[in-house]
Amino acid sequence: MKTELFSISKIFTERLLRIPDYQRGYAWTDKQLKDYWSDIMQLEVGHNHYVGVLTLEDAPTSNPKEWEDDLWIIESKCYEPYYVVDGQQRLTTTIILIQCLIEISEGKVLNYSNTCDIKKKFIYESKDEGISRSYLFGYAVDNPSYEFLKREIFGEKSDDHSATEETIYTNNLAYAKKFFLEKISTLSFEDIEILYKKITQHLLFNIYSMSEEIDVHVSFETMNNRGKPLSHLELLKNRLIYLTTKFDTCDHERLKLRKAINDCWKTIYHQLGRNKDNPLDDDVFLYNHFILFFGSISRDDDFFDRVYNPNRNTYQDYLLETKFTVASMNCSNKNEQLTVLQLYQYVSSLKSSVEKWYEICNPENSNLSVEIIKWLQKIIRLKGNATFPLIMIVLQKEKDEKTIIKFLSALERILFIYCFAGHSFYYGFNSILFVDYAVKLSNNELSLDKIITQLTERSDAFSKEDALFKQISNALKDGGFYKWSGLRYFLFEYELHLMSLSKTYTDKLQWNYRDPRDHLTVEHIYPQNPRKKEWTELFSKYSPAQRAILRHTIGNLIPLSKSKNSSFQNKPFKDKIGNDKNKVGFRYGSLSENELTEYSKWTAIEILNRSVALIKFMEKRWGIKQERRSDILVFLRLDFVINIENLTYSSTTKSYIAKK
Repeated sequence: MKTELFSISKIFTERLLRIPDYQRGYAWTDKQLKDYWSDIMQLEVGHNHYVGVLTLEDAPTSNPKEWEDDLWIIESKCYEPYYVVDGQQRLTTTIILIQCLIEISEGKVLNYSNTCDIKKKFIYESKDEGISRSYLFGYAVDNPSYEFLKREIFGEKSDDHSATEETIYTNNLAYAKKFFLEKISTLSFEDIEILYKKITQHLLFNIYSMSEEIDVHVSFETMNNRGKPLSHLELLKNRLIYLTTKFDTCDHERLKLRKAINDCWKTIYHQLGRNKDNPLDDDVFLYNHFILFFGSISRDDDFFDRVYNPNRNTYQDYLLETKFTVASMNCSNKNEQLTVLQLYQYVSSLKSSVEKWYEICNPENSNLSVEIIKWLQKIIRLKGNATFPLIMIVLQKEKDEKTIIKFLSALERILFIYCFAGHSFYYGFNSILFVDYAVKLSNNELSLDKIITQLTERSDAFSKEDALFKQISNALKDGGFYKWSGLRYFLFEYELHLMSLSKTYTDKLQWNYRDPRDHLTVEHIYPQNPRKKEWTELFSKYSPAQRAILRHTIGNLIPLSKSKNSSFQNKPFKDKIGNDKNKVGFRYGSLSENELTEYSKWTAIEILNRSVALIKFMEKRWGIKQERRSDILVFLRLDFVINIENLTYSSTTKSYIAKK
């Protein structure tokens, strides 16, 4: 290898730089951009800053499609084409920053150079009196970032009029440009000139030119450990492309397989980045697909626990160190040998699976039925990520919508029951259970109907355990239901129940389950710190410990459609209800809030009756049954209210009332 130090200005002298197809796209996000900007801002004028290594490989021009726009400059001006093997993140960032400086300085002279000359130096060269244009830095032509960089970052027109495909990587490119434009807009023109000089003259790269005897794919895996680490999915793409060069087959087969890999990863990163507000993690998808595709692996219990356990990373080791290796290609055992067909089938499966993966993670933006979307959203709200491998396989294999809905409802039920029990009661629950189901379903060892039956039986057995309610009640002693992790989900489901009864189709209570800051606010009706006379008098007959139970029990908690100011919390109950002058009260909130307007006062009796009603809703909704009404009071630890208020149960009103 040869090495030299180069400024950006020298790097962009008679060179064409391309990001090859085995490379990941632009991965830098806010943290890396802030670090980069900070380094430049802190660099003293006239001083150099070592940026890092830029590893280049001589790029062959034998592929006419890849270089068709550049042959003129290669032949007539002797520009040398290179692939960027390492350092592309820093180089891409620098070019985006230069483009932003060009746009901000349009029509001005920047350090004695007009913006047209700067464009010709760093962005593109064009043929004098001709229409040919060659971009000095870019991506391989099959990469979605190729067109995106030209159109959205460089602001150039394109002969390709198809829609610009967006991926996680193109989203990152757009964010970087927005980041730098905002930063530069605060600078004076004098500071902009200083910045331009720093970037072009004083950022120094250590350039390595790779010789032919070095395997670029192997080098790529070992080099790319600086900056933002490569995901396993990114490493896997490089590995698969590398294997295409090692198969003993004709060129046509190798090219077809390589194209399939590039098309697959193009689809993967489009789907993973399709929802900009909820970009999906590379390796989480890879793990879930692993279960789907390799569910038929012959395994002993130890292998199963090691490889399929989501809390460990050994499944990636299996992919990169066992399955997709040259040794696997040359394996003497024909049953274990990796073939072109097997690799092609794996890539095809990845491509088709990622679309289902997107639908699972973004059901509201899918083509699934309304009912399936509804149940998927419930499972997401319950943080049921451990069930996603199983769901993906079900959506891949099962075509009957009624069966899918039956499965999802059984899944939601068992997730809620586990959530209800929390850590206070263990009944053989482990996320590996759902992985086991996924593997067996994928391998046709277990039918979906049988899985639904087993989920239902588990839920039934769990909810009928004699000690269940007692142990949950004991667990709720500290903080009551207010500390229960499933509280918001439960109250949201009750709101949906009220909506169904009212035939209302307007959501008064929103749940943006992507962002926990947007979850509904839960309010204590009887305040946590009651200072008003109304509250102190109404609850004076109860001990401090009893008042704490009343405050934090389920019936005293209400979901708010929008947060109220702190003074609202301690208002008397009638003021909390609201009136024509007070438009922030319960009267103007969620359906659960509206329900409170039926009460004229709020005492321990109302708290007791609403708590019992909500537990009965829970019993009916999730099939968690207690034998006697008195058991509910013991579970709620509110039986003391019966004695203090001298109450009896009225079968007419279906509530507790004072004895006559």
